[in-house]
Amino acid sequence: MSVGRPFVAVLMTLPCLTGWGDRPGWLGGPTGTVERADAQAFSFPSPSLDAAQRRAFSVGNALFKTNWIEAPASATGRDGLGPLFNARSCSSCHLRDGRGRPAEVGEGAETGDLVRIGLQGAPHPVLGGQVQDRATLAATPEAAVRVHWSEVPGTYPDGTQYTLQRPELRLQPEPEAPAALGLLVAPHMVGLGLLEAVPASVLEELADPEDRDGDGVSGRVHRVVDLRSGGVVAGRFGWRATQPTVEQQVAAAFVHDIGITSSLFPREPLTPSQEAALTVVPGGSPELDDHKLQRVTFYSQVLAVPAQRSTESPAVRAGGRHFERVGCAACHIASLRTGGSAALSSYRNVTIHPYTDLLLHDMGSGLAGGPPEGDASNSEWRTPPLWGIGLFGVVNGHTRYLHDGRARSLEEAILWHGGEGAPARARFEGLSRAEREELLAFLASL
Repeated sequence: MSVGRPFVAVLMTLPCLTGWGDRPGWLGGPTGTVERADAQAFSFPSPSLDAAQRRAFSVGNALFKTNWIEAPASATGRDGLGPLFNARSCSSCHLRDGRGRPAEVGEGAETGDLVRIGLQGAPHPVLGGQVQDRATLAATPEAAVRVHWSEVPGTYPDGTQYTLQRPELRLQPEPEAPAALGLLVAPHMVGLGLLEAVPASVLEELADPEDRDGDGVSGRVHRVVDLRSGGVVAGRFGWRATQPTVEQQVAAAFVHDIGITSSLFPREPLTPSQEAALTVVPGGSPELDDHKLQRVTFYSQVLAVPAQRSTESPAVRAGGRHFERVGCAACHIASLRTGGSAALSSYRNVTIHPYTDLLLHDMGSGLAGGPPEGDASNSEWRTPPLWGIGLFGVVNGHTRYLHDGRARSLEEAILWHGGEGAPARARFEGLSRAEREELLAFLASL
């Protein structure tokens, strides 16, 4: 184990138990937190923005909510949709900058879910790497996605029974060759610029791919290509940490989810057979120019983190202690320090409390799904940040957790942990019912 982990472990005891710095509960530090807990809690900018930055934020917000249309169109600034796509705007998946959920059977509205597809470790030769279930008038959707839920029963050591749900995916029409399918839902947007500002050296210190300390946790950095520099760097965004920067994550979402090209992704994500069958009318070259890309990127970087609530509650404080004791904090690192090169000057050299290490962890066969991405296997997932996790119901009207929304509650999300998360899950199961409820109260406060 590297020398960095013990120092971070000391910081893990600070947030819920003693508070930190300016005010207990400021998860994004004093410049990246807002004290809101309503339906718009994820949609406020960092309070440190100056007047010019607030104008840039407003422009980015408008572009984030823009419904793109088919080209050619008189509205040349927002045409170029598709020809194959999953959504017409960023906000249709990230409603109120929040989290998506699996669509219900027969539901036609965009809910913020999509399906990755692969064949023998590579993109599907006909459908590519992602199933686009919508299309412009000149094209046909690749497939309709159907999700069937099967029940997985379980019992706590104290005899309390529970039931989990496992998704089973089907495409209509089914592809000719059997394919690996993986359901994903859109994550919430807060704090991205703060996570981007954590130096890669910190991630390297937290990584322990050989599990040298023998604690069963062997997180590793996902090394990916930065399309701006061409270098291989640490990935940190996306469910499998496939993107290194907020800008690249934004541009990837534009091209794969909406069919909008940019300087980072100048080509439509079409397979050779699709290119041969479709006549694509572009909305520009690229369709999203760099100025607009930078505005959406800035907007995404500076969305503030809602403050933790109920920090003085005895149940929440006790739950924070249980969180550490059972081992959740081994991956969900409470405190990280940003470096000196953040896009926003007020985000530089501050302590934040995202509850993530931004590393890949093998979560076992129970959570395995979809094709591999980069050099991440289908059972490896990036530790998701927990800040804002208790507000999904308020902001988005649902409490669906994990990468595919299978967990209907925070409790179910914990119970799905396998692989490196199995020891912590077992210790959670071994808590008394009152202690489990306290730990869940702590999570709901974040």
